[in-house]
Amino acid sequence: MGKLVRDRIPELFGGQSHSLDPTDFRSALRNKLGEEVAEYLESGEVLELADVLEVVYALAELDGVGRAELEDLRARKAEERGGFVARPWWEPSST
Repeated sequence: MGKLVRDRIPELFGGQSHSLDPTDFRSALRNKLGEEVAEYLESGEVLELADVLEVVYALAELDGVGRAELEDLRARKAEERGGFVARPWWEPSST
């Protein structure tokens, strides 16, 4: 059973590989994102976040958004809504 891997993995470890069409690639990337997030949540290692970012960058690229533009979008949203610096835990009032 195959899986989506980084570009150089077949070169480094052998085996068969082929390129996915855009639809299958998007689906595989979404699954890979879940895998990578789960690995980070299990290990807590910052290195796993680098893998998460690589998948996020690839997904953004499929939508025509480069790394710099994605960072601009993130910064704009942080400017509008803030980040997580103050560590707020919000409990909305019930009405």
